[in-house]
Amino acid sequence: MSDQEAGTQQGDVKPEDLNAPINIKVVSSTGDEVFFKIKRNTKLSKLQGAYANKVGKDVSSIRFLYDGSRLNDDDTPSTLDMEEGDAIDVMVEQVGGSS
Repeated sequence: MSDQEAGTQQGDVKPEDLNAPINIKVVSSTGDEVFFKIKRNTKLSKLQGAYANKVGKDVSSIRFLYDGSRLNDDDTPSTLDMEEGDAIDVMVEQVGGSS
């Protein structure tokens, strides 16, 4: 196998694709969708801020989940193995409640 063939096995991300932009949708609990195109190494905290700004909410009052897990500020699409068209769920933070 030549060096060229070795780097093109399935599942490998080509170096030139490593920072290629991908489209991600943010889906609210009411089903509203907002689409973002970001690079794979962009921190998702930037996307969270842009979403909060777009919907007119404070970023600290909403929570972002990907595959059921809460996003950290330093997560990127690359570190989470996100793919084109993946969805991030957004929930309004609920505080309080007593019995």
